[in-house]
Amino acid sequence: MRNLWLFLIRYNAFFWFVLFFVFSVILVVKNNTFQRATAFNSSNVVIGNMYAKVNSWKSYLALADANEQLVKENAILHNQLQRYTVKDSSDSVRLVDSIEEGRYQFIVANVANNSIHQKSNYLTLDKGSKDGVEKDMGVITSNGVVGIVLNVSKDFCTVQSLLHPDTRISVTLGKSEVFGSLMWGNNRDSRYAMVRDIPNHVKVAKGEQVYTSGFSIFPKGIQVGRIVETGITSGESFLDLRLLLSTNFSNLQHVYILKDKMAEEKRLLEETNNDNG
Repeated sequence: MRNLWLFLIRYNAFFWFVLFFVFSVILVVKNNTFQRATAFNSSNVVIGNMYAKVNSWKSYLALADANEQLVKENAILHNQLQRYTVKDSSDSVRLVDSIEEGRYQFIVANVANNSIHQKSNYLTLDKGSKDGVEKDMGVITSNGVVGIVLNVSKDFCTVQSLLHPDTRISVTLGKSEVFGSLMWGNNRDSRYAMVRDIPNHVKVAKGEQVYTSGFSIFPKGIQVGRIVETGITSGESFLDLRLLLSTNFSNLQHVYILKDKMAEEKRLLEETNNDNG
């Protein structure tokens, strides 16, 4: 305490100067219209910039919650869009009766684990049987296909990634609508895959989009990627195409698990074909 008093006594002239300077500035601003307006505008700029910085920090810290909320909203929109159908003779849309539900339910899941550099890659998601997840369900993102549910526990499920040599998906070319089979192979590159079994008479251009055909567990029309290399011969009658995948597997965080409400009916019907054989 003694040192503080000695410090104040030693520099008392400086402190008196600061006190009188501040008091004089207040008097000038208070009694002059121009100075008052200038000071008010300057303080607004400073405070406004400070609030903008604080809000930007708050927004950054809230990005995780915002992203999760957006994913949930997207799932709701996906479910709602299934209730709309387009009339063949016009460009208008009509709302289907509420009794007619959409075929697919979209279950939001977070990626708990993911591999992309292995020979056979898998994902682990934080949704399980208690959430309605079952084996052989498709998994997608808003950008494309991710994989197929392999094993399910109560709270988690594992997914056989599209980056797995045993994963096969039926796809169609965007322009010619020719069907082929999508597979990753063993190229160890998470950005690319191959489209095989394309007839060699089909003209395919670089940049052409590729979508799911609807013949596998995935709905028709989900984007898979775009062609980056053509003319790869795999036999006398077929071509292979190199595809740049639309799904970025290196930063997967949120995905959608597709629950097909008609999957069991379809499976039972197709099993009768084997019985007839």
